[in-house]
Amino acid sequence: MSTSTPRVTAIIPARYQSNRFEGKPLALIQGKPMIQHVVERAQGVDLLSQVVVATDDERIARVVEGFGGAWVMTRREHATGTDRLAEAASLLGLADEDVIVNIQGDQPLFPPEIVEQVARPLIDEPN
Repeated sequence: MSTSTPRVTAIIPARYQSNRFEGKPLALIQGKPMIQHVVERAQGVDLLSQVVVATDDERIARVVEGFGGAWVMTRREHATGTDRLAEAASLLGLADEDVIVNIQGDQPLFPPEIVEQVARPLIDEPN
């Protein structure tokens, strides 16, 4: 059992297909795609070791790469963002003791302090 502090990774599930708003992660807000706003806000959280977009679409991957973000390609058939997150964690080779924070790709104005609020108890009490 490791006594080191676990890494905290934010994974942002983002898919292009949607019944209500196809391509939502790429919708422009003040000249930037929504997914870029989410990634940049997450990158400002000191607690996070890494921020990764989990997508099933090449268009989203290209945009994320274009602004310097990290991404992993997941399967299309996931029923939920949580399923996409689990696959991304596996693809990233995250350790069992690492903490994963799910940040929704359509919440460009999420309060950054919430990441600390959800991750801190898992870091302080890993059991």
